[in-house]
Amino acid sequence: MLQGVPDTDEMHGILPKSLHKVLCPLGSAMLSGVNGACRRFLADGRPFVSLDEAGLLETSRMRTGFDDFGDDLFREPLRILLDSFERDADLNLVGRICVRSEITRMLCNRLYMTADCKRHPEIHEERIRRPLFITGLPRSGSTFLHTLLAQDPHCRAPLIWEVMHPFPPPERRTYDSDPRIGRTERQLKWLDVLMPEFEKFHLIHARYPQECIAITDHAFLSYVFETMYQVSGYRDWHDQQDKRPAYEFHRRFLQYLQWRCPGSHWVLKAPSHLMALEALLAVYPDADIVMTHRDPLKVLPSCASLTRVLRAPFTSRLRVEGIGSEVSGRWEGSARYAMRFREERNDLRQRFYDVRYQDLKKDPLAVVKGIYGYFGRELGPDAEEAMQRFAAANPKDGHGVHRYTLEEFGLDREALRSRFRFYTDFFGIEQEA
Repeated sequence: MLQGVPDTDEMHGILPKSLHKVLCPLGSAMLSGVNGACRRFLADGRPFVSLDEAGLLETSRMRTGFDDFGDDLFREPLRILLDSFERDADLNLVGRICVRSEITRMLCNRLYMTADCKRHPEIHEERIRRPLFITGLPRSGSTFLHTLLAQDPHCRAPLIWEVMHPFPPPERRTYDSDPRIGRTERQLKWLDVLMPEFEKFHLIHARYPQECIAITDHAFLSYVFETMYQVSGYRDWHDQQDKRPAYEFHRRFLQYLQWRCPGSHWVLKAPSHLMALEALLAVYPDADIVMTHRDPLKVLPSCASLTRVLRAPFTSRLRVEGIGSEVSGRWEGSARYAMRFREERNDLRQRFYDVRYQDLKKDPLAVVKGIYGYFGRELGPDAEEAMQRFAAANPKDGHGVHRYTLEEFGLDREALRSRFRFYTDFFGIEQEA
């Protein structure tokens, strides 16, 4: 997960360079002061940083020199998202800067990629063979498992740097020395300013795998927006939409990345795939799917706490009181949909493999071997050795422990236990202390 990190060039273009240099070392305290001043004098930055659709499109055209964004399916989602930013999100100045920066980056990426695909139509002939998708409730070990599986030197995982900056398409020859890696690392330093507790939640590095929501956000049909920002209007609209266009764009994005840098298969991940299994399998009919499982009473407060950390830097009024009910409703609904889909599509039962968090925590390599064996994939000795090194170097809570409770988000233990019993009983999920 990563959305809302400002591009350094964009920040320099909006903030004076001297202020940019001051903010990085002083961190979140100075950031709060800047936002406070903006609330007083700049009406949360509206006159200062525009989120006008036409202006964003024109800025992207001028920045790239191209004018073809590909299909027009992104126009309505973008329009509804921008409207929700203005109506619902209570963005502060930093929030507006980050939103403008991110949307401009995504629009530029679309322009660059469309131009490349016109010059090289063979990109669309690339085959995505048997991708491996990881999904499940958030905070259930899926990020660790994704990064662990990505250690296989023969596979491909979309890394953070190439998802943020896909143009030009990466090449195998320069993949480990691409200058975009350093550029991305510099951008990621903003996380220490915007959300210093983030690393306790999430493995983050330019060379680490990125979630699929950071690909589908280029179609502006992505759950990343509701996670990072208080965009309730967009969330309600998005829930009712067919997700297939997002996955079709996702496939084109992978084709672009693998054109000059192929691998044996893709390893992909996002909890939000739980909500769109039908669309995922319509676009990737040969996909294998790993579902991770954990006690919901550990998942939900952790998810609520992460949501608070992610949203706090960008809004003038963080509505903490609603986060608990929001995340519990979201993931109860997702679990019910996924279970119903699997029960109704019994013909696809061999396409799913279930991983329990406690098993992953106890013996990660045994879980990996189970996945490879179940799906008939070959785990070479070089891959196994790389995975062992990664597991040893990244113990749980290696970046510190983030503490939270159900009660601080208004969640009732017994009520949640009852609500999620359908899920814990079905998958045999153990209660955690």
